[in-house]
Amino acid sequence: MTTELIAAVDLGSNSFRLQIGRIVNDQIYPLDGIKQPVRLAAGLSPDRRLDDEAQERALIALQRFGERLSGFTPDAVRAVATNTLRVAKNASQFLVRAERALGFPIEVIAGREEARLIYVGVAHNLPDPHKQQLIVDIGGGSTEFIIGKSFEPLMLESLYMGCVAFSLRYFPNGRIDKRALKEAEIAARRELQLIAHPYREVGWEEAVGSSGSAKALYEILQQNGLADGAITLDGLERLRGVMLKAGSLDKLELAGTKADRMPVLFGGFAIMSAVFREFGLERMLFSEGALRLGVLYDLLGRYHHHDLRDATVLAFLDRYKVDVEHAAEVASTARMLLAELLPRVLDAEDLDGRFLDWAARLHEIGVSIAHSSYHKHSAYIVANADMPGFSQMDQARLSRLVLAHRGKLARVASIDPASVDWLMILSLRLAVVLHRARDGRSLPPVRLRAVEGGHELVCDDQWLAGLPLTAASLHEEQAQWSGIGRTLQLRTEPAVLPLGNPDG
Repeated sequence: MTTELIAAVDLGSNSFRLQIGRIVNDQIYPLDGIKQPVRLAAGLSPDRRLDDEAQERALIALQRFGERLSGFTPDAVRAVATNTLRVAKNASQFLVRAERALGFPIEVIAGREEARLIYVGVAHNLPDPHKQQLIVDIGGGSTEFIIGKSFEPLMLESLYMGCVAFSLRYFPNGRIDKRALKEAEIAARRELQLIAHPYREVGWEEAVGSSGSAKALYEILQQNGLADGAITLDGLERLRGVMLKAGSLDKLELAGTKADRMPVLFGGFAIMSAVFREFGLERMLFSEGALRLGVLYDLLGRYHHHDLRDATVLAFLDRYKVDVEHAAEVASTARMLLAELLPRVLDAEDLDGRFLDWAARLHEIGVSIAHSSYHKHSAYIVANADMPGFSQMDQARLSRLVLAHRGKLARVASIDPASVDWLMILSLRLAVVLHRARDGRSLPPVRLRAVEGGHELVCDDQWLAGLPLTAASLHEEQAQWSGIGRTLQLRTEPAVLPLGNPDG
């Protein structure tokens, strides 16, 4: 029996959480957890900038997490950020400081990717995951809705409404009355109407709530005798009466209310009440499984080389009818060219090598839209499509690589001059040129070297002499690199061995 430790960090809009789990024979057992009530969404200004106070609360929490994660290797930790950092205009500047405080990279994930990970977490915590279930996760800045069965999500949605934002907007200073509650519920139902009909068409056998708001409402209903064993419509109605009678948080006397949940209780209630009405629910179970557990199981898959990102790329190749043999040839040559400069990418698990492989396999998906400027179409799809397993930053990086595989390099001139992405772009562009004939040729007899001021491509002279189109394209490449102040030299020599030949 092997035992390993992995960790998930969830930078939510209300709370930050760290979950450490033990891997025992492909199962995860919680070992340690830390929760910090940061209320990040409360620091979001009307123009969607994160204020200094919220940033400081977040950095203090991440420094504490960083201390607990001391000694963990990078591949054993995954940190994800959700809605507030999706929408904050100054998120990129904050993330630099946040990663320094935590000591690990932080991924900003898209709403549907958040929903997928929530489902993974909840499904692994359900007594019968083979039932078709509706999962509702009310977060601080967004609410996720999933219908899933047997560990497979069938529908995924994320709506821009959360308990922090609703509490601040409709219940300022912790006060509640019938008018404010009605306005909040109408606003939530208006959002829910976008998805309620298709969700009800698909249907579910039972509804399950997860995360903080659902947990708070479940515990309040149970401990105050307002419901038995679940969140119920009747229990919510009885709680409504109690809250309206109190009129404010400071006069609300309820067992089971935690201090960090109280400021966002009314907002969470309004959204949950709207969900029950719009989806026609009478009863909802509660599950402790949530985003952080889903992140752990997703990390476990990567840990054991069952990376969902590989499956996503394969699905895209099928969806967009890509010439998979040609894409594989380009990917193989690109990686071998990059290995000439960075030998570490020969390791199949090297992340830069994997990104180059994904980009090479996806570079022609835009042909499905139009051949003219297809690289722009490919880049747009990669940047904007739902790609399970990839974070927003992952997709942005892939999109840049795909965009830069042909055409003007000036389009990506903003990439950091010292970034390894330039070597990846060089390798990908050359691989595309070398396989332009699509004749199934094997690894070409070339060598790529670093020289003063840039790089040099050395080609077998007889081989290149027989490929005038390839030679012309390589000369065009020289001009492109020169145009952004970088050097690509082209030289021919006799008897150059193919890429990958150990004697080359």
